Amino acid sequence: MSSDSFSAKAERIRKRVMDTLLSAFSELSEGLLIVDRDARIVWMNEQYPRHLGFSDPAEAIGKPVEEVIPNSQMRSVVTSGQPIMLDIMEFGRDSFVVMRLPVRDETGEIIGGFGVVIFDDPRRLAPIVSRFQSLRNELDDTRRKLDEARRTKYTFASFVGASPACIDVKDQARRAARSSSPVLIIGETGTGKELLAQAIHSASPRAAAPFVAVNIAAIPESLLEAEFFGVAPGAYTGADRKGRTGKFELAQGGTLFLDEIGDMSPALQAKLLRALQEKEIEAVGSNRLISVDVRIIAATSRKLHEEVAAGRFRADLFYRLNVMTLDVPPLRERLDDLRIIAESLADTVARRLGEPPRSLAPAALAYLARYNWPGNVRELSNVIERALLMSDADTLERGDFARILPGLDSDHASAAGGRARTLEAVHQNAEREAILAAIAAAAGNKAQAARSLGISRASLYEKISALGISGSTP
Repeated sequence: MSSDSFSAKAERIRKRVMDTLLSAFSELSEGLLIVDRDARIVWMNEQYPRHLGFSDPAEAIGKPVEEVIPNSQMRSVVTSGQPIMLDIMEFGRDSFVVMRLPVRDETGEIIGGFGVVIFDDPRRLAPIVSRFQSLRNELDDTRRKLDEARRTKYTFASFVGASPACIDVKDQARRAARSSSPVLIIGETGTGKELLAQAIHSASPRAAAPFVAVNIAAIPESLLEAEFFGVAPGAYTGADRKGRTGKFELAQGGTLFLDEIGDMSPALQAKLLRALQEKEIEAVGSNRLISVDVRIIAATSRKLHEEVAAGRFRADLFYRLNVMTLDVPPLRERLDDLRIIAESLADTVARRLGEPPRSLAPAALAYLARYNWPGNVRELSNVIERALLMSDADTLERGDFARILPGLDSDHASAAGGRARTLEAVHQNAEREAILAAIAAAAGNKAQAARSLGISRASLYEKISALGISGSTP
């Protein structure tokens, strides 16, 4: 078939469809009219007059549309060229659901318009409106849940302790809350770095805006850029057609918490630095820059100055983040807080488990104080939860914890007998035992072992090397 014959065929089909549509609308609709450029009626179907108070459509031809239909908006449509896709028109005691569209010629000039009554009773829209309302309610509920998830749960009161070290770090954090400068929180795993980050956000002028957290160690490197900056629609094969919003945009006006930033690759470090300097981001697959207003709080269990010296962390990014630094002390360096922390955790865990409140016997607290807590407060919480689940007594005794952490008495006795070890040596031994136990429980799976210990896989390998754990270890 030649192109000319195809074009002619296509034109016939188009005209036939238009004629068919007009005929269908005319027969099925309770009202259909056409007006010219001056909003004068040029045609009306036979059904419309009986709703308007006369019998013959010819009576309306040539009249301004407002004379026939006082509340008509057809003149506005032909004047502005803007359609009114769905509207309710009142006429006397009747109400109509109507649609109004402009009509243009081949050059695009408006030559008229037509209006059609979709429903002669708005109540017929009830199922559609009900479904729309249901979908909107679901959307609102989802948004509300997301907002709640991005709302902070912790304040400075949540960082329990009265030791000089605890008071000092909270004082520094409160000063940090008064500004929008970047904050770098340094501390071992389980010391409460994210808790402090949330507390800073909650006490800051940005408290009403989102708090968005990203654990860099838990996300594959290949996905981190998309996680941070988002993805443009159709950026690559398999990408969502609607695109994806990144964490920077989600945190707009609020705080972005970057946990374990020491695990970030050098390539992404450069992109993060640019975003912090320029306050602009660019989604993957997009050429459009998006301005962002985000406060950065970063945390790491690594010694970043050593990482900088070794060339594994960019010095310029380190200086950008290291405006205000908080050094969170490990639990073993603030054992004066052990009692109050343990009692607070016991109450919190009991409420979460639906258990009655429990107290800790002085002998139990003295026993816990002999341990070095390589997992810090997180590990203490885990130990208390295990003790609660294994005991029905109102008070947790020394024996409840001796089953979970055996051998602490012998270490103490050895130290008293003159074979004392340095605190560092005790810590290293406890850490070694914890790592070996985690690897064994995970059947040699290092990634799983790292997750159970609450550290990144990279940190686990570093500790294995530093502690001299045999390479033959599963």
